[in-house]
Amino acid sequence: MGVRLGRRQAADDDLALAHEINVTPFIDVMLVLLIIFMVAAPLATVDLGVDLPASTAAPQPRPDKPVYLTLQSDLTLAIGETAVVREALSDALASATSNNKDERIFLRADKAVSYGELMAVMNLLRDAGYLKVALVGLDGRDTP
Repeated sequence: MGVRLGRRQAADDDLALAHEINVTPFIDVMLVLLIIFMVAAPLATVDLGVDLPASTAAPQPRPDKPVYLTLQSDLTLAIGETAVVREALSDALASATSNNKDERIFLRADKAVSYGELMAVMNLLRDAGYLKVALVGLDGRDTP
């Protein structure tokens, strides 16, 4: 509500009230809220709901004598318990698998080994013709 203050001209004009609502601040607030919602709405839709299908595949049986390739923290390689140099890895794998390139190689790596070094060993396996590689890790339920 507003009042008119000023010179007195007549007795009827004495403190005449203005019955008009000032809507300009209301419109300003509404525009600011509209801008905030327009900016925030796309950020709220980042999560995608996906209904993934269930797998009916049976667990694969483990081989009787798996071939373990171990990458230790000092970046040395070992097949089983036997240390192997990187240049002789292909020949050592061929003798350990009886030259069966379809046999799965179980790759174990120390957690101190960098991702780049692990990828370099996987590239050596691919170059040797062994495309079936299983990464070995601890069961997450057993560790603290």
